[in-house]
Amino acid sequence: MSGIGFLFPGQGSQAVGMGQEFYREGDVSKGIFDKADERLGYSLSSLMFDGPQDTLTLTYHAQPALLTASTAILQEVKKAGIQPDFTAGHSLGEYSALVAAGVLSFEDAVYAVRKRGELMDQAVPAGQGAMAAVLGLSASDLQEVTQTVTSQGKVVQLANLNCPGQIVISGTAEGVNAACSLAKEKGAKRTIPLVVSGPFHSSLMKPAAEEFQKVLNTISFHDASVKVISNVSAQPVISSSDIVDSLIKQLYSPVRWEESIKYMLNEGVTTFVEIGPGKVLSGLVKKIDRETEVLSIHNKDSFALAMDKLKEEV
Repeated sequence: MSGIGFLFPGQGSQAVGMGQEFYREGDVSKGIFDKADERLGYSLSSLMFDGPQDTLTLTYHAQPALLTASTAILQEVKKAGIQPDFTAGHSLGEYSALVAAGVLSFEDAVYAVRKRGELMDQAVPAGQGAMAAVLGLSASDLQEVTQTVTSQGKVVQLANLNCPGQIVISGTAEGVNAACSLAKEKGAKRTIPLVVSGPFHSSLMKPAAEEFQKVLNTISFHDASVKVISNVSAQPVISSSDIVDSLIKQLYSPVRWEESIKYMLNEGVTTFVEIGPGKVLSGLVKKIDRETEVLSIHNKDSFALAMDKLKEEV
């Protein structure tokens, strides 16, 4: 029996219209959108279906919207009888993974990520923080670059270790710019500034983490029914207290995505299913191990194709 890993996308995968087919055609998934609107006190679903894109992309809208679309699609996957051996999500996507593993109710999760988005947005004034993707440099070489720049008083650090040759750095605008220049000197192929509202997964997010702890203290967490791979440790987390701890640290710690995928591969996962908008994670998995089967479920057509393949394997 082959192992299945469910993967959930993070911020950046949002697009107007996401999840709408499932809302129209699935009773179970429609209920998720309705719960989101009710819990948040505004029509998130209208924003998701009608836009505008620039409003949907705001951190405090994008985060609950992605969780909602991913969870709605997840309901249809579970209804079809497909169960994972592992779940993992990229940054924000970790909350979808926790819902999938029974750690959080969807209503609590959508409330938490809305608050998370607000706190992340407020942590550093607009324009003062930045993030950039660095291509073609090893993690150890880039670590040296960021440490050199930080020692000069310009904060920057590794934020997302996505796949071989693709690492995102985060910090002050000055720190990120200086690190990009130094990375090119050290042999990086390209550096790409990211369109984000803050320096996520950097030490500059610690004030947000302190406030976010208070939010999580108001929510019920359960032990995981399925192994969830933590962004912070790239290892499974099961106990509710460990999960809460990792979610606080996640705000200011690197997302160890490549290690997370390799852990699941070593544990016998042969098929990854990306559940939610876009195909970003599918692309990253292929760069980590091109032999692994990766299915992406983001609309009704891709859902039907994935179900055919998964039912063949079961």
